[in-house]
Amino acid sequence: MDQNQKREHEWSINDFEIGKPLGRGKFGRVYVAREVKSKYVIALKVIFKEQLEKYNILHQLRREMEIQISLKHPNILRLYGWFHDAERVYLILEYAHNGELYKELRKKGHFSEKQAATYILSLTKALAYCHEKHVIHRDIKPENLLLDHEGRLKIADFGWSVQSVKKRKTMCGTLDYLAPEMVENKGHDYAVDNWTLGILCYEFLYGVPPFEAESQEDTFKRIRDVDLNFPPTPHVSKNAKNLISRLLVKDSSKRLPLQKIMEHPWIKENANHTGVCE
Repeated sequence: MDQNQKREHEWSINDFEIGKPLGRGKFGRVYVAREVKSKYVIALKVIFKEQLEKYNILHQLRREMEIQISLKHPNILRLYGWFHDAERVYLILEYAHNGELYKELRKKGHFSEKQAATYILSLTKALAYCHEKHVIHRDIKPENLLLDHEGRLKIADFGWSVQSVKKRKTMCGTLDYLAPEMVENKGHDYAVDNWTLGILCYEFLYGVPPFEAESQEDTFKRIRDVDLNFPPTPHVSKNAKNLISRLLVKDSSKRLPLQKIMEHPWIKENANHTGVCE
């Protein structure tokens, strides 16, 4: 589907048959839907304008839409277009048939090294593409990752992303995934995404994020101190731990670059380069 298709008239809710709800968030809901003429299946995100105004996030949503519609990569969920009426904003999104990666992880407890490495490679490729376009994601976490009908990973949510070549100051993202420079309110750049890859790699293999603690303050302290422990377990190899340790580095300039992640022995040994988990 291409937004150019609709140049002769704008999209409206009458262009779609709405199906079952896929999920709900703070500001609205997501439904599976089908474009009436082409029968093309999409996900329709419905956001209430009242909520946008209440939380003063219209600017953030506009930025999110502008960034996501410009990104075309096999591991990034496509935003095909948007429209609005008096009460709602509608985002026309690629439909990811297999849903949230988070649910898959909770169901399995943890992933095999092959599955984890495949997801990390897919994410690394997508982030390398984003970084080339000066986009920092800043909120990669299992809830923001979806799986298509083949099980291919898709980054789905760009709510905290920003297009910038300068260091940023805003503290944003989700507690367990925050980099030390964010916790300490220092300037941050693309390297926050590299940190999050380390967090996710650990979580994929162990089922929990590495710095999880009883309280928010304890989690902050563990992140600041990079208090990283690897519980003894036979299913996590020395190479996996090596990759995680080289990403979860306090000095952001010393974190393993994305290109080096793709070349890391653990990725080379385990990842399926098609991005599909077998």
